Amino acid sequence: MKKFIWSDTPEQTAFPVAKAGYPFIGAAAFTTFVFALLELTALTLAGLFVTFFIVFFFRDPDRIIPNEKGIVVSPADGKVIAAGIIESSPYYEGACQKVSIFMSLFNVHVNRIPHEGKVKKISYNPGKFFSANLDKASKENEQNAVFIETKDGENISTVQIAGLIARRIICKVQKGDEVDRGQRFGLICFGSRLDVYLPKDSKLKVSVGEQVKAGTSVLGELT
Repeated sequence: MKKFIWSDTPEQTAFPVAKAGYPFIGAAAFTTFVFALLELTALTLAGLFVTFFIVFFFRDPDRIIPNEKGIVVSPADGKVIAAGIIESSPYYEGACQKVSIFMSLFNVHVNRIPHEGKVKKISYNPGKFFSANLDKASKENEQNAVFIETKDGENISTVQIAGLIARRIICKVQKGDEVDRGQRFGLICFGSRLDVYLPKDSKLKVSVGEQVKAGTSVLGELT
């Protein structure tokens, strides 16, 4: 068995950018061009800064995925802000392990599948826009949940949660899709959070305060 795999075909560019960012980049670049034509130097420089930051925000680097049996990888880049057993959740039946990852504006925001399996359900809930690092964001913010059943019959769910300034959740997978560990499946624009729910007897490999990377960092192991 190979130690690492590519879940998606590697991009052919040195600095891949998520397609969802193209409209934002185009709008910023066009506005900057107009400022330049009008010889508005200060606004042109500000526009250049904004354009380059948006390109940076929507970067989508390729990742090689660990290929050990039963491991669950992080669906997002960011900081672990919660990790441990909870007794109930609308996204998991009964007690389970929950890991929450907060993404700042400077993290890669492309989301990846934590474990291979079949998408059993997609559940979208409109909501509020509290700061994503607050506990109540898991319950009250706009969110989109992807429920996955592994080939061994284990249930996993990963929930995309909008943040204070995030206003768009993108999810590319649908009910019935077969998905691979580390596969790109969505994105949340401009600051957000992801929660992952695992079986109660899973062995967590991360703790609060750790920095993780989507697709490459191991969150836990199914037993």
